[in-house]
Parts: sequence; structure tokens; C-alpha cells
Amino acid sequence: MAQKTSGGNAAFHNFHNDYAHIADPNERRRLALAEIDKAPFGWYHVRAVVVAGIGFFTDAYDIFAIGLVTTMLGVVYWQNATSKPGVIPSSADTAIKVATSGGTVLGQVGFGALADIVGRKRMYGLELIIIIFATLAQALSSNSPSMSIVGTIIFWRVLMGVGIGGDYPLSSIITSEFATTKWRGAMMGSVFAMQGIGQFAGGIMALITAAGFKDALSGGKDFGHCTGPCAEATDKMWRTIIGFGAVPGCIALYYRLTIPETPRYTFDVARDPEKAGEDVKAYIQGKSEGHPDEISRVQGLASASANMEIPKASWGDFFRHYRKWKNGKVLLGTAGSWFFLDVAFYGLGLNNSVILAAIGYSGGNNVYELFYRTAVGNIIIVCAGAIPGYWVTVATVDTIGRRPIQLMGFIMLTILFIVIGFAYNNLGTKGLLALYVLAQFFFNFGPNATTFITPGECFPTRYRSTSHGLSAAAGKVGSIVAQVLIGPLRTQGATATNASPWLNHVMQIYALFMFCGIFTTLLVPETKRKTLEELAGEVPGTAMYDPSNITVRRGGGSADGSNREKEGIENV
Repeated sequence: MAQKTSGGNAAFHNFHNDYAHIADPNERRRLALAEIDKAPFGWYHVRAVVVAGIGFFTDAYDIFAIGLVTTMLGVVYWQNATSKPGVIPSSADTAIKVATSGGTVLGQVGFGALADIVGRKRMYGLELIIIIFATLAQALSSNSPSMSIVGTIIFWRVLMGVGIGGDYPLSSIITSEFATTKWRGAMMGSVFAMQGIGQFAGGIMALITAAGFKDALSGGKDFGHCTGPCAEATDKMWRTIIGFGAVPGCIALYYRLTIPETPRYTFDVARDPEKAGEDVKAYIQGKSEGHPDEISRVQGLASASANMEIPKASWGDFFRHYRKWKNGKVLLGTAGSWFFLDVAFYGLGLNNSVILAAIGYSGGNNVYELFYRTAVGNIIIVCAGAIPGYWVTVATVDTIGRRPIQLMGFIMLTILFIVIGFAYNNLGTKGLLALYVLAQFFFNFGPNATTFITPGECFPTRYRSTSHGLSAAAGKVGSIVAQVLIGPLRTQGATATNASPWLNHVMQIYALFMFCGIFTTLLVPETKRKTLEELAGEVPGTAMYDPSNITVRRGGGSADGSNREKEGIENV
């Protein structure tokens, strides 16, 4: 009988223990995973989505809110600037925003790899602790003679970005590995759709704080004349907005820290149920590690080594796996699609000031009106295109499929950016607004959602987290390219009457990136209604089955019952 493992709560059932009485690890693995794959959709799945989704709510809130907060920082810390008083310099504004993306890249790669090496359970919750700590630290930051406010916030936002980056692979693969096959896409899409709710909440908090300090803010006629009570109110506003980002994370932290290890990781990677069980118990008790009986542990390791059909994870196996074009092209497809997407996704935000003016939510007679209209305008923008796009994906991703939605999205976005780029000067504000809303919709009912879902499904368990992290990191590199390299092009030749003369050309560049995304999408398989093991090529008799993904058992039989020659087939 296999050693039972500790862990489990109302949101994450411990499926591993249901089949602990079966001696053969391969049969126990098959039965336990079939239980997960065929489970009817219920409240258990809803709770799991909420626990994972709160992380993405927090991520999106923190990233979205900084766009509003940097304006407030300019009012508080650049009031005495000789040029444009009350306005943060563009270099400082860009540095603060890019700092988050830089940290996110590190977190996606680092946490992605560690979740495959040490386990999902050990890493899940750690990234949320980092986010909570760094968020509160930002809210308490201030200027000093030796450190500018920009440097301090950049430091904490890089650290926060590491936590946000870790949430991408962990929430995706944990949701994927606990989900029922029939509705796996909807569950993962719902987790990602919490980004839209997080953006909405950022606008709501800005609106609430502006209303709360209305009297004080009304005393400043503009950002350059906001002193005394106005400046103090603005300082309280940005700290409140940033600090609120830690609240949802605190709510979800308990559930993240008490989840069991995913059954797929326990069977395919850990291969050491004795040590895993003791380590989980020790973790709950606040100890650094468990100390199982060494004789039982050696027996368990020997049994797993002799009988498990799934290749053991190693750097050599990793490179052998992705050296094959049929495997490597999938990683290239997921990473390339995410990169091309994020270049344009983050670049579209360059139009926000134009869109706010088009809907009548820019400018104002005093600082209160400036903050109020900006907050309301951003809420309208999010509700008009982004949130509907997310939830249309959730509703259709398990019927239409991931690949058709992503392909359709890239095609539509290519057309939209071509129209915006080449007809920019003839569109007018209403035409630009319509195209902007459509672009936001097809980003989210399209590649922005599917590039998150697919990498959590199409890779083998032993490298699923690493592969998702690499794909997500490629996307964040794309966002950095958009903000640092392509974004500044829009101000080339700027004049007093035209602040972004090159904006139409930048949109044309983004059309090219969307066009490239069409081809990388073709490298990615359709994952709809297929088990994770089938997608990994581990199920005999299926179209995607690859005998080289199964090791020869020492008893002579392989996973499909054949006696293949060991040479060239067994993975070591």
C-alpha cells in the first residue's frame, strides 16, 4: 500500500489518497487521474478557480493601478519641477512600469522551473507572500536624501513582479492538473478572466479615493498647483490604492498554502510518496522538512524506479524532449504567440489618452475632476471591450477550441491594426474609439486568453510548469519591447499641437506582430477535450501517442503491453 499524503481543503481535494491501497503505481496513477478527468463540474471546481483567480485579480490590479498612481506621484513629488510641475518625467514613469515586467520575467522562469523541480505545493503561496509583502512596502515608501521615490518603488515593483510572474505558471498548471477534461479550458479561462475584474477594481478604488478626498482635491486647479491639503490628499490616495492590492491576496493565502500536491506531480515527478507525505506534514507543522523511515523510503524509491512508465525528469531528458521538432515546435509556438501578442497588447495602451478624450473623460477644472474623469474613463474602457472578451472566451473555449479562437483573434487584430495604422488621420475620435473597443474585445476573446490556457495543457507533467513559465516570460519580454523600444517611436517629431505624430506608424508595426502570431499559432496543437496525458503523447491508441514518451518497465512490458527493445526507446 502506498503512503498517504497530507494536505487538502475545501477547494482542493486530495485525489492521491483515494487510490493509495493499489500497489501498482501505474494503475494507481491511471485510476486517480481518470477520477479527476471525468469528474462532473461542481462547487469544488468553482472554489478551485476562485482560489487561483484571486491571484490574477491581484496581479492585474497591481499592474493596472500603477498607471493611475504614477500620475499621483507626479503631483506629490514633482510639484517644484522647473519643467512641467506636478507631472512625473516620462523616463521615471516608464521605468516604474517596466520594472514590474522585468521582475515578472524572472518570476515566470524561476518559479516555473522550481515548481517542476521541488513541486507545485511548495511553491504555491510563496509567490503570493512576495506580492503581499512588496505591495505593502510600496504603500509605505517615501523619499529620502539618499534614495529617490522612483528608485524605492522600482525596487519593490521588481520584487512584486517576481511574485506576479510566479503566479502565471503556478495558477495555470495547478488549475489544469486539478480540472475536469470537459471544462478545463473554461476553468483556466475563468482564472485568467479575473484580470479584467482586477482592472475594474483598480478603477473603482481610484474613483472611491477621489470621491473621499473631493474637498481637498478641489482646492488645486491642476496638477501643477496642487499643494497643501491637495498634495496631502493625493499622497494618501496613491498609498491607499496600492495598499488595497494586498487585501485579496491575504484572503486566498490560506487555501494556497494548504493545497495537496497535484496527483500528476506526485506520480510523474516526485516518485517518493514516503518523503512527500512526511514533508507535507512537516510543512503544516512549521518545520523545514520531514524525516520518514529510511527503509520505507528506499523501498518506495526502488518500487517507483522499477515500475513507473513515465520518464524521470532530468536536464538531459528535457533537452532530448525539446530537441525533437514535434515537441520543440509546440514550445516555440506558445512562446512566440505570447511574445507577438504582448507587444501589441501593451502597445495599445498608448491610445488611452486619445480614447479618454473621445468619450469626454479627459481634462477638468480642478484636480478632483482630473482624477475622477480618468478613473471613470478607464472603468468604461475596461467594461466596453476587455471584460466581455474574457468571458466570451470562457463560454466558448471548450466548444470552439483554443486554436480556432487564437487564430481568429490574431487575424482580426491584424485587420484592426492595419485599419488604425493606415487610416488613423481619417478615422476621427468616434471611429478610433470603435476600433479600440473591438481590438480590446478580440485581444481577450482571442490570444490574450488562449496563450495562457494552452501552455498549461500541451506539455508533459514533468516540464509543464517550466514550459509555461518560458512561454509567459517571452510574452513579458514582448511587453518590455513595446514599452521601451517601440512605444517611444510615437513621439518622434512631436510638436505642441501633435504629441504623438508617429502613432499611426506604431500601429502599423503592431499589425505586423499580429500577422506573425498567425503563423506561430499553427505550431500549437488543439487541446480541447483531451486529457493532459493524451496531449503529452503518453496514451496508447490515441492520435498523439509517441512510444518514445514511455519508458520500458523492467518487467519487460511497456505501457502499451509490447516488449520494445530497450535501445533507443528507454529514457534515462
